[in-house]
Amino acid sequence: MKINPLNDAALAAAALGAARPERPAAGVGSSSGATGAGVPVTVSAAARSLEVTSAGSGIDEAKVAAVKAAIADGSFTVNPGAIADKLLANAQEVLSRTRS
Repeated sequence: MKINPLNDAALAAAALGAARPERPAAGVGSSSGATGAGVPVTVSAAARSLEVTSAGSGIDEAKVAAVKAAIADGSFTVNPGAIADKLLANAQEVLSRTRS
C-alpha cells in the first residue's frame, strides 16, 4: 500500500534538476575574466568600523603564541575557578543591562 504515490512529472523534474551541473555565479570562480552585470554594493561607515586589523585589535600575539605552544605540548591547564568567576561576572553584567 502506497501512502503518498509519486507522479511521473515530479520524478522527471527531480531527475532533470539532478542531472544539470551547477554553474558558478557570473564573475565568481570564472577564469575567463568576464564579469557579469552586478549590483552595486555600498558599505556603511558602521560596517567599516567593524573591520579590525591585527595591529589594532588589542590581541596579545605573544600570549596567544604561548597558549598555543602550551596546548601543543600538553602543558596547558584549565583553571575552572577562574572560568566560573568570569561566567558569573558576565551573567551579572547581562542581567544588569536588562534591568536598566
